[in-house]
Amino acid sequence: MLLGSAVDFRGWRGVTRGLGHCQLDARCVRGFIRAVRAPHYPCAAPASGILLGREIRMRKILNTKDFVLGTFATNCSGGMSVTKIGERWDNSWENNAKLARMLDDAGIDFMLPIARWIGYGGETDFHGSVLETITWAAGLLAQTKNLTVFATIHTAANHPAVVAKQIATLDQIGQGRAGLNIVAGWNRPEYEALGLPLAAGHDKRYSYAQEWFDVIKQIWERDGAFNYDGENFHLKGIYGLPKPWHGERPPILNAAGSGEGRDFAIQNANFLFTPAIDPARSKVEVAELKAKARAADKPVQVLTFSHVVCRPTEQEARDYLRHFAQDNADWAAVDNLVALQFANAQSFPHDLLALIRDRMAAGHGGFPLVGTPEQVADGICALAEAGFKGTTLSFVDYVKEFPYFRDTVLPILEARGLRQPGGSRNGGQ
Repeated sequence: MLLGSAVDFRGWRGVTRGLGHCQLDARCVRGFIRAVRAPHYPCAAPASGILLGREIRMRKILNTKDFVLGTFATNCSGGMSVTKIGERWDNSWENNAKLARMLDDAGIDFMLPIARWIGYGGETDFHGSVLETITWAAGLLAQTKNLTVFATIHTAANHPAVVAKQIATLDQIGQGRAGLNIVAGWNRPEYEALGLPLAAGHDKRYSYAQEWFDVIKQIWERDGAFNYDGENFHLKGIYGLPKPWHGERPPILNAAGSGEGRDFAIQNANFLFTPAIDPARSKVEVAELKAKARAADKPVQVLTFSHVVCRPTEQEARDYLRHFAQDNADWAAVDNLVALQFANAQSFPHDLLALIRDRMAAGHGGFPLVGTPEQVADGICALAEAGFKGTTLSFVDYVKEFPYFRDTVLPILEARGLRQPGGSRNGGQ
């Protein structure tokens, strides 16, 4: 029963909003019934309002007008910089937990990990040490209040029924702050190391991924047990409890470069993740992606990734960039990474992949944000003007370098109207 609490029906799927009132359809009524049973199934509560004395918040990352910011690959040794310098990123749990609390306090929106099982070789074996993303996300969600934390999952390596349970559990831990990054597969040596098949064509990889995610969606959304009989999965009497927090699907992210991948992302994801080679080229590409999403009636946003070298003067920033990404780059690991991208993936345009070898060393091919705080802010504004909804940020040493970015760049972005003061510290309200 509802214990003296106000209930806002707007969060239930199936509600049609009117002028100052809401009209309830059958799905809304079913949502209300599930909410009444919330003591038994707390996952089935509505997504907004107050239920049983607990405030229910919308998922900020899906409802903010801000240009969203996150971090990328902090669970991996080296982060995003393929460098040999001593201060390169140490992906220890202690560093990740410390960084997550810093990001949470600063109002940064999300953390995105990479799922990896073998490294790229070279002198440093770049990404040879990687914290597994489900357990990593669980630990970080338990220590933060507003930060969205994604788990990155390879479809071929993880059964969808298990993933549905794992992500729902993460979402319970974070009270609506878990996200799922879906990877259809690209790194053939890694799949060979795991003894897993990697389909030669992107059409087959994404056909499998679609069925995989269809299973997850049904487990999250259907009431009671059901059977599933597809080409790749045959399930009998499957169901999933708990559901994700308040019965709402967590944010879905997918990095896509091929046509098949982008079709998959538009149909299934909230965020399509793609490189930004230069703002002019990206503006055309993002506009085309958004037009395709509108035609499919899918409100997909486009994210990119960037590497940050922010210093009081441009010369200091350029000197440090040259130090870690030229003079001390792990070029053997860079060349292995570039070769794998050519052979197995279409994340980067192949006509430009060889030309951005230097960017691979600096930040795994991310967009360069290099210079003074004003110049870094200018670069972020250029990404926003190109149509991106947000970007991830990487640093050589996230813990040491993020505070300067926080104290100098974030206020500029707020002054320019790209982000609201406080960000997620105010719960996105």
